[in-house]
Amino acid sequence: MKKQLVFAIGLLVLIVTLTALPALADSPESRISGSVKVLQDMAAQQDVEHMAHLLSNARGVAIFPNVYKAGLVFGGRYGEGLLVKYDPKTKRWYGPNFITIAGASWGLQIGVQSTALVLVITNDRGMEGFVGNKVTLGGDFAVAAGPMGRSAQAATDGKLQASIYSYSMSKGLFAGLSLEGAAVSVDENANTVYWGKATTAHQALDSRAQSSKIQPLLKELNALIAKAK
Repeated sequence: MKKQLVFAIGLLVLIVTLTALPALADSPESRISGSVKVLQDMAAQQDVEHMAHLLSNARGVAIFPNVYKAGLVFGGRYGEGLLVKYDPKTKRWYGPNFITIAGASWGLQIGVQSTALVLVITNDRGMEGFVGNKVTLGGDFAVAAGPMGRSAQAATDGKLQASIYSYSMSKGLFAGLSLEGAAVSVDENANTVYWGKATTAHQALDSRAQSSKIQPLLKELNALIAKAK
């Protein structure tokens, strides 16, 4: 009986939390400004050169200023962010395409936590996955915690194994993060607001990032790439 009660309460908490968060949807402008702050915080970290190296050769980057994780036995995460495409040869940026991330988990967990998340997409196949309406990290494409410190050797010797590498910031802690099973979906409403008309992920990511609204983010991305070893 107690197990059933815990199960029911956990399920209720998860449902209420994950249904309430989308109602508090961030505007495209607030996601851009939040992403700028995330990159500034990460740029100040000691190990950021390895992440910068990945970015300098990346095909794209997804940034979620706040990924909320809540749980009571059952757990779930939800966050809103954006994706920009990068051409390392021309050093041009494309987009943004607005996206959300969501996932569920099971185990000993309680409380609510917010984490900033950056996904560095290292190859064309990984980027192609984000053009569709939904992609499952670790399912459709390999995703791994971004290399840090000595473990970054794999990221600097050309032997990348994953399509996507993740980095997070939580309470000042900069670390690689594994996101197996999380689903990333296109936020069609945010795309419409930003672009002024219904815009698919493919259309957004084929458009040069030239608007004055996105320039602060591109400035931070380029500054971070400049830190690459």
